[in-house]
Amino acid sequence: MPSPLPRQDRWNGFAQYCSIVIGLPQITVGQKTKIVYCKDTNRKGEYSICQFDFLGYAFRPRRAKWRGELYGLSFLSAASPKALKAIRKAIRGWSLQTRSDKALDDLARMFNPYIRGWINYYSHFYKSELYPTLRRIDVFLVRWARRKFKRLRQRPQGARNWLAGVIRTSPDLFAHWPLLYGQGPNTGSRMS
Repeated sequence: MPSPLPRQDRWNGFAQYCSIVIGLPQITVGQKTKIVYCKDTNRKGEYSICQFDFLGYAFRPRRAKWRGELYGLSFLSAASPKALKAIRKAIRGWSLQTRSDKALDDLARMFNPYIRGWINYYSHFYKSELYPTLRRIDVFLVRWARRKFKRLRQRPQGARNWLAGVIRTSPDLFAHWPLLYGQGPNTGSRMS
């Protein structure tokens, strides 16, 4: 039998009961609690709240590939924009381009634990959401190469080609390269 009280009043009554009888502090989560509409191909309604963030993931309607080469809308999770922004901020904080005293192997050894952790946590669902953020590391590596090698200073395309060659010769040097560029014969071709 449903309660005659509205949901918020029931929650406040339960919180008050816990604080009096059990001795727990009273917590109200009325502002945090939301009812979210899980919009997908089969649910076509329009509601004000159709996405939410939880533990660094954003749950929202996304385009998905179904069986039989069909595409549709599904309610899926991926790395949230806040989490991706924090990752980009951390990458900027490394100031890769100013570490021209280090070798490329040293940079990989320094930053691979961070990159591997991000990939392990965020790539379980909708990993393509990570790709643009991880490509920022390569942009900073190109800037690093232009500062490190005198012949590349005035040649940005030459620096990109140099990095593409490094990706081809040692595709496992940085943890994000296998994810972005794969292990195939054309490894690194997206850089040129």
